[in-house]
Amino acid sequence: MAQPKTAKPKKPYPEFPLFPHATRRWAKKIRGKMEYFGPWDDPDGAVAKYLANRDRLQAGLPRFDAIMETPADTRLQMRELVNQFLNSKRRLMENSELSRRMHHDYYSNCEMVLDLLGPSTLVESLKAEDFESMRAKMAKGVGLVTLGNRIRMTRVLFKYGFDADLLDKPVKFGPGFKTPSKKLLRADRQSRPARMFEAEELRQILEKSDPILKAMILLGINCGFGQTDCSSLPQSVINLETGWITYPRPKTAVMRRCPLWPQTVDALRIALAKRPKAKREEFAGLTFLTRCGVPFVRNGSVGSVIDGVAQQFRKLLVDLKLNGNRRAFYALRHTFETIGGGSRDQIATSYIMGHAPQSNDMSAVYRESIDDSRLRAVTDHVLEWLWPVVKPKKKATKATATKVR
Repeated sequence: MAQPKTAKPKKPYPEFPLFPHATRRWAKKIRGKMEYFGPWDDPDGAVAKYLANRDRLQAGLPRFDAIMETPADTRLQMRELVNQFLNSKRRLMENSELSRRMHHDYYSNCEMVLDLLGPSTLVESLKAEDFESMRAKMAKGVGLVTLGNRIRMTRVLFKYGFDADLLDKPVKFGPGFKTPSKKLLRADRQSRPARMFEAEELRQILEKSDPILKAMILLGINCGFGQTDCSSLPQSVINLETGWITYPRPKTAVMRRCPLWPQTVDALRIALAKRPKAKREEFAGLTFLTRCGVPFVRNGSVGSVIDGVAQQFRKLLVDLKLNGNRRAFYALRHTFETIGGGSRDQIATSYIMGHAPQSNDMSAVYRESIDDSRLRAVTDHVLEWLWPVVKPKKKATKATATKVR
């Protein structure tokens, strides 16, 4: 879909007053509005129109040629907007400013938008009813969260068009093209089963998992790790002697620190001993590799993501008949957050999870560290939930056994 952009022509001479616009016209912004004066292949005609209208436009008056219609082939079509948008996102991805997964999400959403609106549709012709109709089609077969994500990405696409001077004015979506309200999202979430595991279920999962997957599952419930966290985990951030991991969360780059349970340390030692040789040097420092020597979560074609952790975990759940309730590997993170919060130290729980603080949370800005004892108290609370310690019953003493008459 994203094709290389057509090379813009250079100005015929340094003093040429117009610039080549992406819509293949010579243009100039006057009084905050983009004005167009002719196609790229006619710079002389374009500058003549500019000079004839310059004074009127700067005075806020209509131009002499206002009744002249813009040739249809120079107006912005949906395919051109999408191509330029995806090219922009691709460059961000190549500069490591945008994840490949996010680029793939934008790509997939743009494919859907083109399919619903039509690639040759003129952007300036879109009306509120077009977006309202598109929203209804976007909503078919998906939940409210997915619908909200689709609408947000579509708005980003059209905002890019205006910010990049491809459009003279922002697109008006109308009142019918809004994301689902927070109230609806809360009601939808409350109507669904909890996305977490019970302790007994987790003990079954750990008992049946292979050594590599077991180590990743333990990181999920011990530290709130997701699939990408496990797949990109460097060996250098793990201290098996002291039992700590200090590791910025890949998704947010927020620093986090987590004490490891003895069970997690033992599982990591076994997993590292069974770790295959890295296929490429860039994978040599990772903790977990597939049998082929590549990361479990890696890039596929056209920006897609291959998630080997999720695939193996899903198969295990099916074998144990624990699948359902939308539970997958990421539900371990939900479980850690839910149970860890019972330690009554939400700040320490969020620190282990690697949550990015809210922009108005000044306490997070000033907080430089959290005492290790608070972090350990959270993980100990989750450990006690997962493997409760059965305390022996106290023998009745002579004093307690004496009946009071």
